[in-house]
Amino acid sequence: MQTPEAGADSNATVPLQTTVPVQPTSSTQQVSVQQQVHPVCVCTVQQVQHVYPAQVQYVEENSGIEMAIETLQKSEGLSSQRSSLLNSHLQWLLDNYETAEGVSLPRSTLYNHYLRHCQEQKLDPVNAASFGKLIRSIFMGLRTRRLGTRGNSKYHYYGIRVKPDSPLNRLQEDMQYMALRQQPVQQKQRFKPVQKFDAGSGENYSGGGQHQPGAAEQTVIAQSQHHQQFLDASRALPDFVELDLGHSNTENISPEDVKGLQSLYREHCEAILDVVVNLQFSLIEKLWQTFWRYSPPDSVEGATVTENSEIEARLPRSQLMVLCRNDAVLKWMSTCDHLMYQALVEILIPDVLRPIPSALTQAIRNFAKSLEGWLNNAMNAIPQRMIQTKIAAVSAFAQTLRRYTSLNHLAQAARAVLQNTSQINQMLSDLNRVDFANVQEQASWVCQCEEGVVQHLEQDFKATLQQQSSLEQWAAWLENVVTQVLKPYEHRPSFPRAARQFLLKWSFYSSMVIRDLTLRSAASFGSFHLIRLLYDEYMFYLVEHRVAQATGETPIGVMGEFDSLNTLSLSNLDKGMWHNLYAGFYHCQLLCDL
Repeated sequence: MQTPEAGADSNATVPLQTTVPVQPTSSTQQVSVQQQVHPVCVCTVQQVQHVYPAQVQYVEENSGIEMAIETLQKSEGLSSQRSSLLNSHLQWLLDNYETAEGVSLPRSTLYNHYLRHCQEQKLDPVNAASFGKLIRSIFMGLRTRRLGTRGNSKYHYYGIRVKPDSPLNRLQEDMQYMALRQQPVQQKQRFKPVQKFDAGSGENYSGGGQHQPGAAEQTVIAQSQHHQQFLDASRALPDFVELDLGHSNTENISPEDVKGLQSLYREHCEAILDVVVNLQFSLIEKLWQTFWRYSPPDSVEGATVTENSEIEARLPRSQLMVLCRNDAVLKWMSTCDHLMYQALVEILIPDVLRPIPSALTQAIRNFAKSLEGWLNNAMNAIPQRMIQTKIAAVSAFAQTLRRYTSLNHLAQAARAVLQNTSQINQMLSDLNRVDFANVQEQASWVCQCEEGVVQHLEQDFKATLQQQSSLEQWAAWLENVVTQVLKPYEHRPSFPRAARQFLLKWSFYSSMVIRDLTLRSAASFGSFHLIRLLYDEYMFYLVEHRVAQATGETPIGVMGEFDSLNTLSLSNLDKGMWHNLYAGFYHCQLLCDL
């Protein structure tokens, strides 16, 4: 049985939410966690950036540790030998943890991390109570809360997290991945389809009795809290445009039907955003089934599994079917989906270069893999054109998640190469042996690139490599290249076409360099191949966002154009064949622009 530490908050028991909470308002987001480290002396200062950019703490490591040990010596009567040992423990805490608002870590998890560290370093660990004093001596003002339901709660340190670049993030990934794969228990008749989950009320979505969470469900939610610190949960759903039927066929459609669809769909999208923020991906299928009045193939005609009197009163199923055949509604819903899915992408992957735990990456990829199947199943009784519109948007969303997680994986692999001095020196040596004159001669016939521009990029690339630049510095260099190349086309209708041509030329030219390295059996070929893959993907990412900005669309909307074309023209093809043809179709579209 766990007991609270000395100094823990009284009455700080917080029930572990098993439904998805309403997004906090701006006032509630600013959690009053007055955590601070010991005062800063006139020494070298290390700046630590936290979850909320506005909150920046300054930690002076040496003086902070000395003051913490001095405090412990006075309270515990420690010997000098014991103080020296504690110095390494405190340094380990500073190296691996940082304060952050609105997050928590189980007290037992931190102590287990500490025991593992002591075992690896052959150090004598202190007991759990003394370890708690160690943490509070270096992270002053830290609070303790009891999270969970009665009989299953655990004490957590509130306002502290593992640093994103700490090796401790890897320790629990296997366990967390298995937890994320588990299906929440007893989901049936648990939630309301088109309204945001109310964590504060005991009512479920279908008006039934209260749902008591099982132990497995609590484990899933508790362990997913670690991954939520990597998300951008502050992002809200953008405003949707008004649905204007215009001169389209409005027969049998009343203004009340239009208003009902707009309000219901907005609430539906907000509920989707809530479950994604809380990493409860499997609940999205049920949300879709409820909104689209899902009925199994063998059910009685007109019957649905997810009947809801409130939804039916606001927008009868018969009117939903009529609206789904209206061209203006199809276009409006596609626009709304692009806005929502773009917000979800920016929540799940706010920075494509920032390290993400592999378990979270895998969970996102599994989520992307399931999306089309879930939506197709939920819309089995909906008019085909609406299905095609919805599938085009969700396919673009799924593809974007797959691309961004792959890009993130490449970035972390390349980061190790870029930090290796010997590998960088070998790459520079091999690159200087490449016959760039021959490469330019062959590439110019296809790309028709200006020789001066190519030479400038070559020299700039070598200089950046020689400086042993970080991944972030390379990203800035690539962004600058895109800016310079596309600047002549800004504010012109030809901008998207010029951007696609640039991607082709960049890819062709870099492949010629890789070819030369291959023929020369360059020792650093593997490193160059990895870097080339990363830079190609990041270039695609940059160009995609520039085109979206130039056209006034979202990046999801830009990619959705291709999915929409293919969904309409190839909807009868085998699904596996469609996935194989997608890449070829996209590159053919690019080649047609040349």
